[in-house]
Amino acid sequence: MSGNLRVSQLVLVSAISLLTGGCIGALLALPSSPAKGAQSPRYKSASLTPTTSESLTDAEEEEEDDYDDEGIEIDSTPLNEVPGECQMSLVVRKDLEMTKGKAAAQCAHAAVALYKLISSGHASQNLPLLMRWEKTGQAKVALKCADQAEMDLLFAKAMSLNINAYVVHDAGRTQVPSGSATVLGLGPAPKAVLNEVTGDLKLY
Repeated sequence: MSGNLRVSQLVLVSAISLLTGGCIGALLALPSSPAKGAQSPRYKSASLTPTTSESLTDAEEEEEDDYDDEGIEIDSTPLNEVPGECQMSLVVRKDLEMTKGKAAAQCAHAAVALYKLISSGHASQNLPLLMRWEKTGQAKVALKCADQAEMDLLFAKAMSLNINAYVVHDAGRTQVPSGSATVLGLGPAPKAVLNEVTGDLKLY
């Protein structure tokens, strides 16, 4: 009889163990709900993503920097008779000590403005010269001048030679004083004519 009792006890213990194991397994399989106020793991990365203003790099600030322009429409059609390749010259002021990224952004402003002047300006439109420049690789060269005074002289000389000229004025939000003339854009024009203006300047 004691043997039967021992067997029944073993059966009961085994059944309880199986039931307990099944319950624990079922509980472990259930998705755990986050504690009150806790954030779901799949959204954690979103909270670590910086806002637009926080994630702006110096280069992005330079790209977003506002600028004012100064463009005088010049009739460049007399240059159509001058042979040779054409190019744009972008003259950067050294004394402002702009970073490379800042200077590049200002040169881009000047290049786009020159293109607009020669392609669709009222008095400065010169499609034959524009097409000539485009067919020869759209050459652009970055040069440097000492200061505002030298830039003014270059601008005046370019106008006297019928070269499209454009001065970029920075809004002063990042690196330079507001209203600073940062880059002088010239052309597109025949290299032979541009060299009369920029021949003594060094590469930027």
